[in-house]
Amino acid sequence: MPNVGSSDNAADAGAVRGLLVHSAGPADSAGISAALRSAANAVAALDPGVPVEVVVQGPGVGLLAAGSTLEEPVSEALALGIRILACGNSLRSVGLAPGELSSGVGSVPAAIAHLAARQWEGWAYVRL
Repeated sequence: MPNVGSSDNAADAGAVRGLLVHSAGPADSAGISAALRSAANAVAALDPGVPVEVVVQGPGVGLLAAGSTLEEPVSEALALGIRILACGNSLRSVGLAPGELSSGVGSVPAAIAHLAARQWEGWAYVRL
């Protein structure tokens, strides 16, 4: 397998590339669970140390709140080193503050800007 997550280009030396999984859409626990499972599968299959992020955008961010039905799958993903991020704009839309998210879940001000920045950095992008 190629060394995914690293660069052979001297100009990109030190650039860390990873996998960005984008979950967007309705407040659907099955959809977010599938994104978390896919991210876990990626962690198992990619070279060790390749960063994996799941960015949740849309009403589904409410399922990342502490005490939600997804708290266990979120905890399991975090334990694998997967970074889970909620869109700050989406959080405002559903009336949640970043401090109300499950422990270990982060946020970005705008998912769209984070997705673009990661792609410009050379990250692989998958929307589920």
